[in-house]
Amino acid sequence: MPTTIAPRIRTLVLLFLAVTGALIAGTGQASAHAALTGSDPAQGTVVDKAPTQVSLTFSEQVSTGADAVRVLDPKGKRVDTGEPSAVGGTTYSVPLHSGLPDGTYTVTYQVVSADSHPVAGAYTFSIGAPSATSVSASTREAGDGAVGGLYGFGRYMSYAGFIVMVGGAAFVLACWPAGTGVRALQRLVISGWLALTSATLFLLLLRGSYTGSGELGDVFDLELLGQVLQTKTGAALVSRLLLLAAAALFIAVLFGAYDKREGEEKRDLTFGLAVGGTVVAAGLAASWAMAEHASTGLQPGIAMPVDIVHLVAVATWLGGLCALLVALYRGDTPVGLPAVRRFSQVAFGSVVALVVTGVYQSWRQLGSWSAFTETRYGQLLLIKIGLVALLVGIAWISRRWTNRLGETAGGKPAGTETTGAEATGAETAGAETTGAAEAEAVVAAGGRKSPTAGKASGSGPGSRSGAGSESGSGSRSGAGSESGSGSKSGSISGSGDAKRDAQLARQRAAVDATRQKRVRDADPQRLGLRRSVLAEAGVAVVLLAVTTALTSTEPGRTEQDAKAATAASSASASEGTSGAVTLDMSFDTGGTDGKGVVSVDIDPARTGANEMHVYVTRPNGRAFDIPEVKVAFTLEAQKIGPLPVTPDHITTGHWSANGVQIPMAGEWQIAVTVRTSDIDQVTVSKNAQIG
Repeated sequence: MPTTIAPRIRTLVLLFLAVTGALIAGTGQASAHAALTGSDPAQGTVVDKAPTQVSLTFSEQVSTGADAVRVLDPKGKRVDTGEPSAVGGTTYSVPLHSGLPDGTYTVTYQVVSADSHPVAGAYTFSIGAPSATSVSASTREAGDGAVGGLYGFGRYMSYAGFIVMVGGAAFVLACWPAGTGVRALQRLVISGWLALTSATLFLLLLRGSYTGSGELGDVFDLELLGQVLQTKTGAALVSRLLLLAAAALFIAVLFGAYDKREGEEKRDLTFGLAVGGTVVAAGLAASWAMAEHASTGLQPGIAMPVDIVHLVAVATWLGGLCALLVALYRGDTPVGLPAVRRFSQVAFGSVVALVVTGVYQSWRQLGSWSAFTETRYGQLLLIKIGLVALLVGIAWISRRWTNRLGETAGGKPAGTETTGAEATGAETAGAETTGAAEAEAVVAAGGRKSPTAGKASGSGPGSRSGAGSESGSGSRSGAGSESGSGSKSGSISGSGDAKRDAQLARQRAAVDATRQKRVRDADPQRLGLRRSVLAEAGVAVVLLAVTTALTSTEPGRTEQDAKAATAASSASASEGTSGAVTLDMSFDTGGTDGKGVVSVDIDPARTGANEMHVYVTRPNGRAFDIPEVKVAFTLEAQKIGPLPVTPDHITTGHWSANGVQIPMAGEWQIAVTVRTSDIDQVTVSKNAQIG
């Protein structure tokens, strides 16, 4: 490694450690990949009276459908009525039939989190006393089964297509402009475009079933497809298809008109393609960033641009690596040393961008050191970090082979701008001469090798003179002339029919291909470079699979928050406490526009000071601006109360009060008086265990 590179790498390592420590130390609250954090009635609880509704609270806002929340009685019959609706914050409720009998009820839910991933689960509560139930509380994991597997494959193919297309085009444009004439690179970039386009259409068809029933039969349901197009993910997939149309035009210009330009005209076209390609690549990356983890939770305004840079850097590095591999193994033109060195510089810049953006993303999605080992997201991230480190190590070996290639190319020192032809010309001159003589001997024998194949003489009846010419009719003049009928003095005779000509052309092509392969394989330094790049590509395939799994895994921060909330809820239930309490009550003042839902949040729902929030919404879930709300607490068992509380009006449909004093633990009645006009008001109440 050159001495100028080592200090730069040491500086980057120190910067990486410093930024990582600062970010991990300054953790804050974030959420992505929604998790259930609370419910009313709570999981496993036994309530005295039948509730009028079931409420679920998630770690972030979710999308719900007609069957997103279902409540089943002990026999498996649905007892919920209507669709779930938002009642304030991230709480959603579904109304129940009145007068439900005693027994154990099962609540199942399947929603879509704000980062586009489906979330499903189930729990039970009981009315009066627990009973036997025929309903299983264990539901299928969201996104599993055949549809889930196909959707995961489509995600992998879309990432792979994006990387190959963007990285391959960047390699041609920035590292090897002459590569536009190489058909292997052209096929590679077009294959990436086709893979991304077909995978996007595939995901669009699967999306409805993936987030819903999970049945293959729903894949071609046009009504379901129409619903998908109205979601954030559906809009992102359609936008990706439109951007792919622009990408097709870019590829056509890159491999069509680009290599036909010269001088200043080519420089102008290069600049235009670079700007346009960057815009299209960033737009395609944004179709992921705006619909997945980066679009929700902590600092989305920063996270989305960072995610775009991260994706483009990955594509430039790994896609360029694929292009270099194809050029080394399949290209009909030897890869020049300048192209390899330019790619090395581009890859170094991409790795720097990956380190910086990866540190930020890790802090945002994990939040603590323990999440690395205690959550699946953290464990996958550790595997990804290890693969990236391995990839960088193999890249360092490739760089050493590149330096050796420069030292031996054409006898010139490292750093000399030597083309691939110059690097191999001297050592392969003899091989080309032998190959040419062998090809001529094969042709001379009419498709059979003569005993003298490989020998070249300067005279004789069967030899060609340097002055020999070839006429338009196919006759050659000189010492060894050919007539238009295909006759030749000396060693060449016979008919010149089309079949024989085609056979000779195939033999010439075979000899040329053998000679070119021998030329490519003759240089041990170039062979070492090919093998190390192949190893890099193998690691990159595994790295892409881990990254795809990572994007569909619940972030470590959210998983830990959900575990903490579940543990607190379980501890509260076992100790007779309830933790934070959310009560949802429907009301009807009897006047015009007098119906709605009032939600009361009490935190931490224990003796002493508490914080209370009151939300009033219309039946459709929108905030309801009413003149007045009052709350009173009564502990009937101890003849305490009512204790009045008048919360402050914060904003439309939201009231709040701090320092609400609860003198002792017990089952308190919380009564809320709602006034919708000067004369229309009503009081609704609900019991809750506090302290």
